[in-house]
This record gives sequence, structure tokens and C-alpha cells, in this order.
Amino acid sequence: MSRKYRFGNQDHLHYVTFTVINWIDFFIRNEYRDILIGSIKHCQEHKGLEVYGYCLMPSHFHMIIGRNGNMKLGEIVRDLKSFTSYSYHNILEKKMT
Repeated sequence: MSRKYRFGNQDHLHYVTFTVINWIDFFIRNEYRDILIGSIKHCQEHKGLEVYGYCLMPSHFHMIIGRNGNMKLGEIVRDLKSFTSYSYHNILEKKMT
């Protein structure tokens, strides 16, 4: 499976969906939702992510996104997912110890 996120025209809006492995109801916990929303806000403020709408469901979320700046949309999405995953991993690891 490719780890690159490809977007044809960088200047168009794109509809994206991100899912949790096995469609687990992960976002029913406030702390997990807060991490995701914080990651989105960080990418908006520091990476040029433009969010035109989103819908957060228990096991996945949808966004209509664009970009503002020099960073490619695929790079922004990569960083969003990477940082969010890292944050979740740290929380879950602490709970297991």
C-alpha cells in the first residue's frame, strides 16, 4: 500500500475520508476527538491547511480541504495523520503501563 497521499490539482478543493482500523468506534472518547481537532487546528495555523467542512463520526471522519501556501496538500495530510497517530500511540501506551 502506498504511503503517499496524491492530490491531482493542488489548487482545487478535495473531499477526503480517514478511517480507523477495523472501523473501531475510536472517536467516542472526548480525549481522542480533542487530539484530532487539535491536529487539524495545528495544520491550519502552521501548514496552510484550509478546512471548508468536516464531519466526525465514531469510526471515521470526512473533510473538504484545500491549501494556502507552498506546502503540498499531500504533505499536509501526511503530517496531520502522522502527528495524530503519534499522539494516540503515546496516550494508549501510557494507559497500558
